[in-house]
Amino acid sequence: MDFSFSEEQLMIQQAARDFAVNECLPGVIERDELQKFPKTQIEKLADLGMMGLMVKQEYGGAGMDTISYVLAMEEISKVDASVSVCMSVNNSLVCYGLQEFCTEEQKQKYLVPLAQGKKDGELYIGAFLLSEPEAGSDATSQRTTAEDMGDYYLLNGTKNWITNGNSASVYLVIAQTDPSKGSHGINAFIVEKNWPGVQVGAKENKLGIRGSDTHSILFNDVKVPKENRIGREGFGFTFAMKTLAGGRIGIASQALGIASGAYDLSIKYSKERKAFGKEIMHHQAIQFKLADMATRIEAARFLCIKAAWEKDQKMDYALSSSMAKVFASETAMWTATEAVQIHGGYGFVKEYHVERMMRDAKITQIYEGTSEVQRIVIGRSILK
Repeated sequence: MDFSFSEEQLMIQQAARDFAVNECLPGVIERDELQKFPKTQIEKLADLGMMGLMVKQEYGGAGMDTISYVLAMEEISKVDASVSVCMSVNNSLVCYGLQEFCTEEQKQKYLVPLAQGKKDGELYIGAFLLSEPEAGSDATSQRTTAEDMGDYYLLNGTKNWITNGNSASVYLVIAQTDPSKGSHGINAFIVEKNWPGVQVGAKENKLGIRGSDTHSILFNDVKVPKENRIGREGFGFTFAMKTLAGGRIGIASQALGIASGAYDLSIKYSKERKAFGKEIMHHQAIQFKLADMATRIEAARFLCIKAAWEKDQKMDYALSSSMAKVFASETAMWTATEAVQIHGGYGFVKEYHVERMMRDAKITQIYEGTSEVQRIVIGRSILK
């Protein structure tokens, strides 16, 4: 069993680390406060090939494996989770879904520019539209409808909590065509943001990842050409579930990065801060916190890498990705909270970053499948 990374994987990791420190760290507090979308950072990520990291080179991507993606996500998430979630959605949900399940024509039209992150010199990224006001964890309860009109589908409804909602040029939309068939009556569509009837709702004022733009998206009699349906009729629910399984690796990696970033700052602070005549790293109470952080983070990292490896080996990775997500996200929340405690009063102010990490960590337990949903997936798998 080989636990070492390849030279190529280490190069991706280092490139992501350098990018995070040089491009994401400057202004990260201001972007969080102002809820400013990190457009400049995303454009530079695209230039590095990281918006289509796992897409084949023939479709404009970097052609890297999922392990490289995990390493890159961790490094960027250590510094700015708002940047990394934009990267995650474009890679894990949008580009992956298009590459695995779309026609060659659809790939050439949409995947190529999405993998490059740019089209005609402008930012070009995607969003994944599944959640609705009454359909979050219960993805089968789709109220958004796509009525078959012969040559096209007529799309109506509202989607909630959409990452990249206003910045995306392309939406992958899950909608109900035949309610009588339940999950088998659901379809997936490629919808362009500038089509008539597509409306971007107000930006959500969020607890964390405030730099990412999260919006509701409304559809009012949007005509979707038949050629923009993904897969066969009724494939939409399967498409969503298969795509989300890979997406969970991305969010698990984001959570891992948040935990690692909070841990690194805690180590640094414990060596500088003195109490009772010595650096606090010499106090057993602090040492125990740091030891538990290091252990949980290492366990989360192995779960993420295992899920990524199984995906690269074309194995069934649904169980591993759920385990990675639930453990890494809870590790992130716990570690970031402990990091604030280690920093004391300084942890409660923005200058020291850990309060933002604590806020950012919470969403990793919720989006792309709550911790409760992950436990359902795990339970069903181990008891079947």
